[in-house]
Amino acid sequence: MIPALLAILASFRSLFRSRAALQAEVFALRHQLLVLERQRAGTRVPLRTSDRLLWVWLSRTWPGWRRALVLVQPETVAIDFAVVPTVTFRLLFVFVVLSLERRRVLHFNVTAHPTAQWTAQQMVEAFPWETTARYVIRDRDRIYGTDFRRRVEGLGLQEVTTAPYSLWQNCFAERFIGSLRRECLDHVIVLNQRHLGRILSAYARYYNRTRTHLALEKDAPERRAVHDRDLGEVIAFPEVGGLHHRYERRAA
Repeated sequence: MIPALLAILASFRSLFRSRAALQAEVFALRHQLLVLERQRAGTRVPLRTSDRLLWVWLSRTWPGWRRALVLVQPETVAIDFAVVPTVTFRLLFVFVVLSLERRRVLHFNVTAHPTAQWTAQQMVEAFPWETTARYVIRDRDRIYGTDFRRRVEGLGLQEVTTAPYSLWQNCFAERFIGSLRRECLDHVIVLNQRHLGRILSAYARYYNRTRTHLALEKDAPERRAVHDRDLGEVIAFPEVGGLHHRYERRAA
């Protein structure tokens, strides 16, 4: 008799918990709809202090709050390799770590002999301190072996592997590598590893600080200051060896 009574009480408790969780999820989704109604076309989602405090409270009281959170997602990075030939037909490998939040290049390096240990070390150099990144997107290349997976796990990152022959699933990294080739590497002859490193450093600075993105409202990954017309004439500053230019207003 007692076991049956305990089972009935447990079922009622589960029912009430399920209804409470359902009500919390409905409340969270409705709140996010109200926030989206405040958003104007072409702008980012406007989050107020009250919105953030609400989600802090939900995270403390409701275990399933992550499933309902749509407006803000954990930061994700995308990683990939690019192969670059030199003037002597030697192949160099460029490893890139790209943040999806604002398409910013977080880290890159060049090697002639990529290994799992070397690639794992690049992840450590990309995140030398605590990071808000939660996920890393990669393909199924064998270079991401046991050493790499252990190092990524130690950094608190969760791997998301793309399906075979599905480059579109890592589209941001692929898009960056395509831009790197079209806007830079296709116009230069790489002499050696050190030369390629200097070229990539110049392009990464241009890409992060100057190059505009439609998805960022024609801003750069690192936000640029808006210059007033009264500051002076527009002056062009060459970047990436003159392949591109940065335009700023300067007083005469």
